[in-house]
Amino acid sequence: MLPHVTATRYVTPLREGGSLPGLMEADDLGTYVVKFFGAGQGPRVLVAEVICAAIARGLGLPVPDLVTVEVDPALAAGEPDQDVQDLMRASGGLNLGMDFLPGALDFDPAAFTADPALAGRVLWFDALTGNVDRTWRNPNMLLWHGQPQLIDHGSSLTFHHNWKGAAAAVARPYAAAQHVLIGCSPDVRAADADLAPLVTAELLRAAVDAVPDAWLAGDGPEVRDAYVRQLSERLAARPAWLPDLVEAAAAGRVPPPVRKVGANRPDWTRQ
Repeated sequence: MLPHVTATRYVTPLREGGSLPGLMEADDLGTYVVKFFGAGQGPRVLVAEVICAAIARGLGLPVPDLVTVEVDPALAAGEPDQDVQDLMRASGGLNLGMDFLPGALDFDPAAFTADPALAGRVLWFDALTGNVDRTWRNPNMLLWHGQPQLIDHGSSLTFHHNWKGAAAAVARPYAAAQHVLIGCSPDVRAADADLAPLVTAELLRAAVDAVPDAWLAGDGPEVRDAYVRQLSERLAARPAWLPDLVEAAAAGRVPPPVRKVGANRPDWTRQ
């Protein structure tokens, strides 16, 4: 199970994401980026965050620590922003917190080049979990102490938004052309050889079991088994999707143009 804390203060909203996560302090004296149960994207986003972070950690990939955060709706009374008030009142109970990394910088693909081994591992992991949201436009990575940290996996495991069609996603090719690390010569074959044996039934079961019952309440008692089965079948279907991934990694892409700081400023500011 994830460690559990109780929120004591809402610090500030983080408006980079569509779900309006917030920075909160907790009773363990920690500070967390909190994603709320009551956000419009629904609890499945939180489920994907927990499962994917646990798998990533089991594969030795760098991810911030996660906790469950108990939020009292009464904390909303002190917030001037009506959107924040509404969100907190709709999110009483368990929410998801990611350890706040002080001093972390947004990942800039134009300024940081990952080594092929790491790039291959991240790309392979994203292909396994179907992460559609680690592109050069939105890297969902941070640089902390000079090393990347993988964040924001809520857009992974897209099959759970339509369980009836989940079987079709098992062997689906992964669209890697816009991946933020595709230009770093990802060594996908080495990543597959190293990581595939680590994705055991025990790892998948532990990852799924870390999800609080409250976030799965609408899916029935068998849904945990369904997650393990889906991910196990995705792993077993590597002969169907891995060759395309290897080909995409070999092809790479032309990096996006680097925008000069101030390029969009009005002319009068340059005089």
